Amino acid sequence: MNDFKHYLDTVNQAIASIPYPEKPSQLYEPISYHMALGGKRVRPVLVLMACDAMGGDSANALDAALGLEMFHNFTLLHDDVMDNADVRRGRTTVHRRWNDNTAILSGDTMLTIATQYIARCNLWPVMDLFNTTAIEIYEGQQWDMDYENRNDVSVEEYINMIRLKTSVLLGCALKMGALIAEADEQQANLLYEAGVNMGLAFQLRDDVLDVWGDPETFGKEIGGDIMNNKKTYLLINTMQLATGDDADELRHWLNDPFASRDDKVAGMTALYERLGVRQLAEDAIARYNDLAVAAFSQVKMSDDDKAAFIALSNRLAGRTF
Repeated sequence: MNDFKHYLDTVNQAIASIPYPEKPSQLYEPISYHMALGGKRVRPVLVLMACDAMGGDSANALDAALGLEMFHNFTLLHDDVMDNADVRRGRTTVHRRWNDNTAILSGDTMLTIATQYIARCNLWPVMDLFNTTAIEIYEGQQWDMDYENRNDVSVEEYINMIRLKTSVLLGCALKMGALIAEADEQQANLLYEAGVNMGLAFQLRDDVLDVWGDPETFGKEIGGDIMNNKKTYLLINTMQLATGDDADELRHWLNDPFASRDDKVAGMTALYERLGVRQLAEDAIARYNDLAVAAFSQVKMSDDDKAAFIALSNRLAGRTF
């Protein structure tokens, strides 16, 4: 298996070479613009890494990897509309640069392009896995929206929501690569388990970075979840732990429509720190990363390949970007 950078370069070169039609430009230019924003490209790289680690040829998995990255970016286009987000990866979001309708239609087109690319591997189990994962992600997004109107969301419900919305796609990426390499079901499922737990740690890190991250490296404006009262791991635990004056302050920040962004973000951050919820999140990140490492350790592959996957999992769990 090659190193991460080798696979990343392969993916980026392939993405840059995608032949979009010239017309209608209002449909395809937003897709090209969004895909050129970059990103970590973790999902397509995982497809290629898993394929090679399981004895396959990653060249045979490149189309599927591109399709999975296109699908992931389709979800981001629609998420930015639903979240009314201004910035993605340090650049203006598609719906802000063009408009909501353009972002929705270009996103729909990305979904179809993604399906076309994944279908090129001509393996029904891969397409079935992709379709199942896509439905799970839509379910996760719906739960996320439903939770906006609830104040009794439990930690368990939140973990299930991010498992569906975020984690299953990392599991899908690893299992997809294994299936293309014709790995046996047990090994493919172990990689899926590792990916899901890696994804849980990844999303919980995202929750932390939205509050304490550096916008220059994080690529998004800090405090977006706070301003939208999103039910993150941090907020849910705060709602369960806050009493007395802390509970009064929490209600104030959640319900005051006139609070300035700076004041609300600073006030909620101080509340999080006072109640120790950042440490709760850090503990959960470490727990899920340990589960991912344990699953990778059980997969029948070379020690070097295991070490590469474990190093990547540790890196994502502790990332600042």
